[in-house]
Amino acid sequence: MNAPLPIASNLAGHLTRLGVALDAPLAERVDPETRLDGVGEAEALWRAGTVPGPDLADALAALHGLPRMSFADVAAARPRLDGLSRGFLREAFAYPFELDGAVALAVADPSAEEGLGAVRLALGVEPQFVVVSFEEIDLLFEQAAPDMRSRSPTDAPASQSEDTVEALKDLARGAPVVRLVDQLMERAIDVGATDIHIETGRDELRIRLRVDGQLRTEQVAPKHLAPAVLSRVKILASLDIAERRLPQDGRANVFIGRVEADLRVATMPTMYGETAVLRILLKDSKLLEFERIGLTGRDLRVFKELLAEPHGIVIVTGPTGSGKTTTLATAMGLLNDPTRKIVTVEDPIEYQLPGIHQTQIKPSIGLNFANALRSFLRHDPDVIMVGEMRDQETAAVGAQAALTGHLVLTTLHTNSATDAIVRLADMGVEPYLIAASLRGVLGQRLVRRLCERCKAPDPREDEAARKLAAERGFRLDPAAHFHSAKGCAACGHTGYRGRVGVFEAMRVDDELRRLIREKPDPTLLLACARKSGLTTMLEDGLAKAGRGMTTVAEVLRAAG
Repeated sequence: MNAPLPIASNLAGHLTRLGVALDAPLAERVDPETRLDGVGEAEALWRAGTVPGPDLADALAALHGLPRMSFADVAAARPRLDGLSRGFLREAFAYPFELDGAVALAVADPSAEEGLGAVRLALGVEPQFVVVSFEEIDLLFEQAAPDMRSRSPTDAPASQSEDTVEALKDLARGAPVVRLVDQLMERAIDVGATDIHIETGRDELRIRLRVDGQLRTEQVAPKHLAPAVLSRVKILASLDIAERRLPQDGRANVFIGRVEADLRVATMPTMYGETAVLRILLKDSKLLEFERIGLTGRDLRVFKELLAEPHGIVIVTGPTGSGKTTTLATAMGLLNDPTRKIVTVEDPIEYQLPGIHQTQIKPSIGLNFANALRSFLRHDPDVIMVGEMRDQETAAVGAQAALTGHLVLTTLHTNSATDAIVRLADMGVEPYLIAASLRGVLGQRLVRRLCERCKAPDPREDEAARKLAAERGFRLDPAAHFHSAKGCAACGHTGYRGRVGVFEAMRVDDELRRLIREKPDPTLLLACARKSGLTTMLEDGLAKAGRGMTTVAEVLRAAG
């Protein structure tokens, strides 16, 4: 074990005179495990926590015959940080500022001659030394956040640009910025937000949260915080904080309180500065039942029949954020039993399902959907779930897997169930291959659910719904009663609380297969599917609105 650090006996004397009780020799109060190479005696004492920071600063000031200044007095003075590396200054525990028209240097340990000598050299003048505590040095740098509104990394010389990057790193790792970003993510979890938007405007930094599919302003902060907050986000996602002219994409795995989440981070330069969007994907999310997500009646029956198929492709379709992954995960939970081997290829893994082999794609090493799917076919699976069919290669491999005896579940970004067929053809999958492998498609959207506390019956909603049904040829339940959104404290005065799905389930029968082989025309496909009993998302949404679950306006917004 290392020998204890030799602490000057006169420092011990000063501490004793200040009333610090030393129940052991001062050198023995320093835990050898806390020592780092190059750390001075005073810093080692502070890191060990054996002597309070203010007491240590008082003793060091007395020992070296230097003024002991208060934090408030130094913080009120003008900092002299231009042209200096904040990282080096923080490592040396030295904070330059102006005092009575001259340059002063607040230091935590005046005996750290090597570091302070380099600081004096960088300043170019002989400063007046004052003593503050180690904690106060950190607080001074956190408070002295630079206003970077007038700085442009493209116009600055190389050395100045590097200093700016160094300053951003210091700011991004400072306690106030770290705390701000952490609190922002915790707030997002608390209100059930799916995305955090950090937007730099002309005069302010605006932060918005997407809750129940709608953006709401969470807070507005001073613009000078934008570089530090965005740098913190970039550090979390392992992005280049020096690059502010090009878009970047990254991801991170974080704990928000006690909740584990994946963050997808995307940054973009704009006229007034960068913006960032953080998509929050919670891990260990609880699986839902089909009825709870709104899949009922004929749509539920058809979808369960599709899942009972021994082989073929079943597609869940809809835009980003429409709940496709939740529907597929619920389906996997229904299929999961010891008689089947189920494998998934996802980006990212949102639901962790026991008994199912789940793989996260990693494009950086060549593990994409197509390669992972091709490899999994050699593992004798019964059911394969592919997170998304993004390209012709993945779609073709999935179709071949369906033809060789596997049930393939996947998603597509299209507007309706019939559009999924057209999308596959546009990808380059041969129509005969689509007809032979595709078993059915479930289209879905999410609509906001009416707040149970404040919703109210509304004759105008009744009139609008029945007029729309007559125009589109839909049949409404005569007992349906429609409501409007009012707003109360429980729902944040929006009138809505939570979301529910609207669906359309299309089974591929012989007539549809014939149309697919001839020419996948969306109008003909929809007409054929409706003859077979398909009810569109608009019809399903109006039926749910008639049961008081949502409003007609919300259905039209989501389903068109």
